Amino acid sequence: MLRGVTRTTLHGMAHLPPPAEELRILDAELWRLDARRAQLLARRAQLIGLLQSALPPAPPAPRRPETTAPRVQNVLLVLGGVLLTVAAMVFTLVSWGHLGIAGRSVVLATVTAAVLGAPVPLLKRGLRSTAEALAGLGLALTALDAYALHEAALTAFDGTGYTAVAAAVLAGAWWGYGRGLGSLRIPFPAALAAAQFPLLLWAVAAGAGPYAVTAALLLTAAFDTAVALRTSARPPRVAAAVGAYGAGGWGAALACVLSWGAVGSGAVARATALLALAAAIALYAAWRVPRPGLATGAAVTGGLLLVAALGGVPRASLPGVWTVPGYLVCGVGLLAAVRDPLPGPVRRGVARASAAVQTLAVAWALPLVVVALLGPVGWTGRVWSGAPADLRAAVTVQAPWPADAAVAPLVLAVAAAVLAGTARATTAWRAPAAAGAVALVWASALVLPAAWRLPYTAGLFAQGLTAVAALAAAAYARRTPASLTAVVLSLLTASGLAFLSLASRGTTLAVLAALTAVFAVAAAHRRLTAVCASASLAGAAGLACAVGAAAGRPPAHTALLVLIVPAAAALLAPRIPRTPVPVDVTGAVVGLLAIGLAVTDAPVLALVLALCGVIVAGTAVRADRRQAGYAAAALFVSATWVRLGSWDVGAPEAYTLPVTVPALAVGLLRRHRDPEASSWTAYGPGLSVTLVPSLFAAWADVDWPRPLLLGAAALVLTLWGARHRLQAPLVLGGSVLVLVALHELAPCLAPLAGALPRWLPPALAGLLLLVLGATYEQRLRDARRLREMLGRMC
Repeated sequence: MLRGVTRTTLHGMAHLPPPAEELRILDAELWRLDARRAQLLARRAQLIGLLQSALPPAPPAPRRPETTAPRVQNVLLVLGGVLLTVAAMVFTLVSWGHLGIAGRSVVLATVTAAVLGAPVPLLKRGLRSTAEALAGLGLALTALDAYALHEAALTAFDGTGYTAVAAAVLAGAWWGYGRGLGSLRIPFPAALAAAQFPLLLWAVAAGAGPYAVTAALLLTAAFDTAVALRTSARPPRVAAAVGAYGAGGWGAALACVLSWGAVGSGAVARATALLALAAAIALYAAWRVPRPGLATGAAVTGGLLLVAALGGVPRASLPGVWTVPGYLVCGVGLLAAVRDPLPGPVRRGVARASAAVQTLAVAWALPLVVVALLGPVGWTGRVWSGAPADLRAAVTVQAPWPADAAVAPLVLAVAAAVLAGTARATTAWRAPAAAGAVALVWASALVLPAAWRLPYTAGLFAQGLTAVAALAAAAYARRTPASLTAVVLSLLTASGLAFLSLASRGTTLAVLAALTAVFAVAAAHRRLTAVCASASLAGAAGLACAVGAAAGRPPAHTALLVLIVPAAAALLAPRIPRTPVPVDVTGAVVGLLAIGLAVTDAPVLALVLALCGVIVAGTAVRADRRQAGYAAAALFVSATWVRLGSWDVGAPEAYTLPVTVPALAVGLLRRHRDPEASSWTAYGPGLSVTLVPSLFAAWADVDWPRPLLLGAAALVLTLWGARHRLQAPLVLGGSVLVLVALHELAPCLAPLAGALPRWLPPALAGLLLLVLGATYEQRLRDARRLREMLGRMC
């Protein structure tokens, strides 16, 4: 007995209701509780509504103003100043004739003095915004005073020259006015804005040429730069920076245009001096600006301008072909300025400027590389038409040669040398720099024979040496990106060399044999085994095609020679330790090539398909290539079909039985290993391949042997399926047996159908429907039993 439980308690517990009755009681009680809860919640909602209606309405939340009071004040002050300025301009320009010279001078002087003096008491009272507005109005009035002075008393002076002097005087006066008041901000940007015009207008007034105008812009930019770097207040610093960017940008652009079009030593010297001045301004700003991002950008600009200045000298004094190398040498020379005494942002900017110049030079040489690499493809339409005179003619068989490209190999070599030095000097960029150096050296070697117009044979030999050198670099390079780059470049070079060799028969055979041997030797290196073995197999396939064509053999016979390559690939792939996939893929592609060559000859095609099946079956022996067995079976079946077709065999069983027999054998093996496997999976495909075509042929056959044999086979399958309780043989065999029987009974039923009266078929159909309707439930039970019986089968 449990502790704490008395006999009375146990006696009462013995009279508990049964579980079903207790569950009913609990459900009823819960339902009553839910109903009561719903009533209480409804009453609660009513009470809350009554209380909310009795309370006074809450005041609406105050609307948030869309703008602040200082902003409203500034807008009003600006609008007022603009309107007063417009009024003063109208008074000065339109109403000028109503007053004499003394009256005009007194009015303008009085109003200007009053407006310029008004900010002083306003600043003392703390009304700074109002003072700023009146100061701006006063500055505008001083500009009108200058205009009035010219129109009233100085009309003899040139307008442009007077404007330049007035701008200089106003700039100085406004700056002094701002320094005198101290706390006003608007006079300093206004003074800097006026200071942008004196030098430029003086140059225009003096009738100076474009060099003087450019110098005026650059000197103005130098002044703005100095002010921006030496002023701590934000408004004048921003205004000076804007002026420096504007004047400096236009001045640098004009200087570059003048340098590019300069002819003669004097013009070149002046353009070089202007570009050097622009570069000095940018580099000085990069040195002194405190923000690293701006310093780096200014250093990039200064470096590019310095290259443009120095590169203009050889451009004007040397032939046009040396223009790009001249600029490239100047760009490389920038790297000499990258030393530790320079600030970090300046060094980075100069280095980026040098990199930009080298990138542009390499981009200039790229079209030549494209022509040298893709131009030989044009020989595919002119196979063995005759060797050209030199390699340039060979690579330009369908593409033009770029002009002034003789020094392109030198440009690429210089850029490669710089990248090689970068790879040695730095650690972070060592791998990509080494890969880039390898690519540029390869590009230089690729275009050199065509650029120098080497003879055709010598050019092919040079291309072969380039491919060998790329393979050597790939084998012995320490860094993976450089090694991978060299491998890809060697394959590209070999492809171009193979296309170039199509000009003559002997050259094609010699080049393909050499490439096959070179890549076979390179495959001995463990890093290059897979790729070079695949390349060697590809070269051997091309050599086999060339040998067959040179011997005058038809393509179908050449296919038998090409099959040596897939056989060699199947033997070689298991001996590659790491990744034999490239070799397998190459063998498969060459096998497809052999099949394509043999398509025109059916007996040879059957032989080629059978041999391919043998090769693939041998590949399927490998543990990692078991799936290739399906491809081998398909090839054997295809070979059989092609052979039967070449013999004009029309019986479908001749084509389907070679598929059915091995399929059923595989199904038996599958059922033996996995007794739970479905008969549809094991036997369905194999049986359907023969039964369905034979059934169609039997229905179209007027003789009796085919239906008899097909019916016998279907009967055997039906009995076998019933004996072993297998769905697939039972259903397929029974269906075919019924259809064959109907086919045989059709000649007997046709005369009977013609002899019956026309009302008999509808009557029989109606009677059948009545019987089916009366026994519908029984038929459903019979169908369910049949389905269950079939479901119990495998």
